Amino acid sequence: MKILHLSDTHGCHHRLQNLPEADVVVHSGDFCMVGSEQEAIDFVNWFCDLPYRHKILICGNHDVCLYGADIDGLDDNVHYLCNSGIEIDGLKFYGVPMFMGDCISDRQSRNYAKIPSDTDILITHSPAYGILDLDDNINYGSEEILDRLTALNLKAHLFGHIYAQHGMKSLNGTIFSNGAIMNSDYTNLLPFNVIAV
Repeated sequence: MKILHLSDTHGCHHRLQNLPEADVVVHSGDFCMVGSEQEAIDFVNWFCDLPYRHKILICGNHDVCLYGADIDGLDDNVHYLCNSGIEIDGLKFYGVPMFMGDCISDRQSRNYAKIPSDTDILITHSPAYGILDLDDNINYGSEEILDRLTALNLKAHLFGHIYAQHGMKSLNGTIFSNGAIMNSDYTNLLPFNVIAV
């Protein structure tokens, strides 16, 4: 399976051109800039129209308007994951959003603890601590995600959030993809991450 991974488009999704072929496109959050409903609706309409067999999205810290929201009425091949999963062609995807309302309480810790042990492809907004999370010599990733990874046998972990670490790396048989597509001042688009699993 080929996965196109995007993250942190921050309202600039209409600037994305010549998206590569893939079986599944995954957006790992921060499709909004200020978190308004208008931004979210515009993105979801664009995302639903993409010509991919399956489309998966989760929310990031900028997508605050969707906190606690039920998203219904999506096409059958568009999957909004919010501490939930979907199986596609025998691969189990699981998505954990990053809402600040959860991060300032113990809810985010509980969300990470509930990631199923049979997950093949984990989608979070935050990276794990020490993996494609460095900016200005500070590791911004989550120690809780890193700890949870030790109990999982993932094929891939897809995330964003840290623009300075856009890219991919493989560790112990797992592909880690930071799909943050915008540079830090939102002037340039970075290359697309395409993962084969």
